[in-house]
Amino acid sequence: MSKVEIYSKGYCPYCMRAKALLADKGVEYIEYPIDKQPELRDKMIKRANGGSTVPQIFINDKHIGGCDDMFALEQKDKLDALLNG
Repeated sequence: MSKVEIYSKGYCPYCMRAKALLADKGVEYIEYPIDKQPELRDKMIKRANGGSTVPQIFINDKHIGGCDDMFALEQKDKLDALLNG
């Protein structure tokens, strides 16, 4: 199984939606709550090539984008291959 990381905020509906999709697929992930650990925000922005909104999602250290990007991969039947990579 791939290493999945998600930078999130507790009150973010897009974060909840992204985490729900991962949970539905039975995927474990590492969550970095930048609202509780604001020192992680700069690291997130650097890793996401300037992306400052949440969620920012990484699969095997590759930035895949945010919630809409992950759902686009799912719609194109490409997400499972990344998750099982």
